[in-house]
Amino acid sequence: MKKPYLGSILFLIFLLSFAFHVHSQSTPDAAAMQALKASLKIPLSLDWSDSNPCNWAGVQCSSSSNRVTWIQILGKNVTGTLPPDLRNLSALTIFDVRCNQLTGAIPSLAGLSSLQGANFFKNNFTSFPADFFTGLTSLQTVYLDYNPFAPWEIPASLKEATALQSFSAVSANLTGTIPDIFGSGTFSNLSQFYLSFNQLEGELPASFSGSMIQSLFLKEVNLSGSIQVLQNMTSLTEVALNGNHFTGPLPDFSQLVQLAYLSLSYNQFTGVVPMSLVDLQSLYVINLTNNLLQGPTPKFATARVDTGTNRFCLSDPGVACDNRVNILLSIVEAMSYPVILAESWIGNDPCNSWRGITCNSNGNITAVNFKNLGLSGTISSNFSMLTQLTTLDLSNNGLTGTIPSELTNLASLSRLDVSKNNLYGKVPTFKQNVDVITAGNPNMGKDTPPPPASPATPDGSGGGSPASSQKKSQTAKVAGSVVGALSGLGAIGMVICLYARKQKHSSTVQSPNAVVTHPRHSGDQEVVKVISTQVLRTVTNNFSEQNILGRGGFGTVYKGELNNGTKIAVKRMKSSIMNEKALAEFKSEIAVLTKVRHRNLTALLGYCLDENERLLVYEYMPQGTLSRHLFNWKEQGLKPLEWTRRLTIALDVARGLEYLHGLARQSFIHRDLKPANILLGDDMHAKIADFGLVRLVPDGKYSVHTRIAGTFGYLAPEYGVTGRVTKKVDVFSFGVILMELITGRRALDETQSEDSLYIVAWFRRMHINKDTFQQAIDTTIELDEDALASISTVAELAGHCSAEDPNQRPHMGHTVNVLSSLVEVWKPAEPDSIDSNNDTYGTDSDMTIPLELIDTGKVIEGNWEYI
Repeated sequence: MKKPYLGSILFLIFLLSFAFHVHSQSTPDAAAMQALKASLKIPLSLDWSDSNPCNWAGVQCSSSSNRVTWIQILGKNVTGTLPPDLRNLSALTIFDVRCNQLTGAIPSLAGLSSLQGANFFKNNFTSFPADFFTGLTSLQTVYLDYNPFAPWEIPASLKEATALQSFSAVSANLTGTIPDIFGSGTFSNLSQFYLSFNQLEGELPASFSGSMIQSLFLKEVNLSGSIQVLQNMTSLTEVALNGNHFTGPLPDFSQLVQLAYLSLSYNQFTGVVPMSLVDLQSLYVINLTNNLLQGPTPKFATARVDTGTNRFCLSDPGVACDNRVNILLSIVEAMSYPVILAESWIGNDPCNSWRGITCNSNGNITAVNFKNLGLSGTISSNFSMLTQLTTLDLSNNGLTGTIPSELTNLASLSRLDVSKNNLYGKVPTFKQNVDVITAGNPNMGKDTPPPPASPATPDGSGGGSPASSQKKSQTAKVAGSVVGALSGLGAIGMVICLYARKQKHSSTVQSPNAVVTHPRHSGDQEVVKVISTQVLRTVTNNFSEQNILGRGGFGTVYKGELNNGTKIAVKRMKSSIMNEKALAEFKSEIAVLTKVRHRNLTALLGYCLDENERLLVYEYMPQGTLSRHLFNWKEQGLKPLEWTRRLTIALDVARGLEYLHGLARQSFIHRDLKPANILLGDDMHAKIADFGLVRLVPDGKYSVHTRIAGTFGYLAPEYGVTGRVTKKVDVFSFGVILMELITGRRALDETQSEDSLYIVAWFRRMHINKDTFQQAIDTTIELDEDALASISTVAELAGHCSAEDPNQRPHMGHTVNVLSSLVEVWKPAEPDSIDSNNDTYGTDSDMTIPLELIDTGKVIEGNWEYI
């Protein structure tokens, strides 16, 4: 009698099992996802073993329809190709495979009308489909940067992505011209346009005029022509056009009231810097170096300016030129300031070897010979201001317009040759003794102008065409430009993987998964308070031994506590070492820290300069130095750092260094990066400290010559040989620190044998194969498969950072990418939400010294020169 019941129960179990099996396969996108899985080599860190793709790591599905809406595989070293089946995922909104090793063609995603973000950044893709953007009406962001594509052009299908906000294809082997499609009529939301480091041709498209683009980065892309279209791009906040072949005068900037960052270096711009740019209130970074700009050196109010290597009449900003220079510049303004003249018009005396200019013994200009120079434009009436002029030869050019009647007022003029141009109109009546030559102007005497004609360009050197484009391009490459400026967080929450971009128009800079705060500035400088010696004696208990936090060659650091309970760190320099060098480092540290503020840099709160006392006041970092936790943890009674904590510390340091190198308002090189100069807060997050050896890097400069400084074991080899320091010196030091984090060994360990003394050489030998490498890993680190994979990635990064050839070392933005992809859980608090009294964070980087402690009437605004 019980068997029928048993059979019913078994049948019910079968039904439930079948229903569960059907449900696990119920997503309509299963076939496309299985095709994706089959085409990729998935690492063990990604669990794609479930039968339902909606349960795979990095995959999200809609709860209502069970459709795949999100695929994000970030920096997992995934290999393989992408299948064409992806275009069947019709509910997909985000597709993000940045920072992997994917190869082959990027498949067409045409027709995915729900797709909002596509990120193929930094892989090994080899081709891009022309119909990719067809039907992508919701697409907001697309990143194609750093892929070795076969040469390709921006496809016509891009016009269908009308919701586009960010288009980025940096170093992606783009060719051809920028299509003339980017007006606000088609792309009403396009704000970020990044195509740097490609091989484009032609000029800026006319459709840029009136566009909504805010960030325009076209570094070293081989463009030429004028940039006058910029004057109508009123939404611009940052522009980088350096390293191209642009010519002609700078445009009117009066309507660009939001422009904060402008880099035009390494082009061939000519003419006078317009006052509309000089007076632009929003501007705080400008680089005009290595052009052919003329007239007076502009005097900008902004703090970060580089105008070097131009054709300014005098070196002192704001000082007027000689009147003869002003007249000649006003004359050639009508000819768009031709390059062929600007190349030789150097200095404040036009009688000193200026091309085409002849003077008498009194310094008066008597002859102007612009014959056969390929000039275009019109004949300026300001020639009449050269009152001693006897000869004016403008023959065999491409000049248009009429002969100005004002030239008849030149009392000494004896010869005027305007033959072989495109002039029209009646010839003014000159004195009988003036030889006027007008032959070769077919429309001379007619009242209407002729059709436009191309100007002559003899020997390839006239009319604004660069005479030395190849040499110019090579120069730009030697100077180098840090790749940067891709994007912060997109409107749909996508995060780009490489370089954090400076948001010039806001108070924050966004790096991948992090928020960086700029200081509030007063006159572009952070005001640091002067504190009396007596106050600091009081809060440190008269610099008592019990309050010592650490000692160094500079002196001693003491802990202090203010009346409100806030803890501070006071660096007291030894009076015995207060020589010129020490004082310079003291001033340098104040000068640097008044100009930078970042959650991964220690904050300077005040200073004291009183007779023999030199005191610096910092935020207090309760956990002390990284070296304390990495090398001395046993003696200090501490626990060894687990690997995940070491990773987070490395990322903190990388972000701080990335900020110093390229995201701050000025670029700096630290020169003494080491664990002893990395401080930890209560939350064990790290901040870079000790800025006494920091050097400013002028815009347009790649290296700075300086005396050798730093710490042995962390010094890049080329620094000691050449005495020139670059940002890659810091990258080398960072690579050494990564090796120390992996191994637990010091950069120089004198307890080791001679061949193992120096960590870099030893680490390279140990990293050769798997067995020896595992022996090199710090034995206190608990190793599992995920940890070992992560350590291997960091070890490879350390090797690249410490490469002997500095050109083989990555920029710090790359290290941030690699490390942020490994530190998956990273949610820093918003700066404004940090409670300075919360011990979880220690002292807030935005804290200030209470007013009652300030020595009133004394402030420093960081304007010391760098030694």
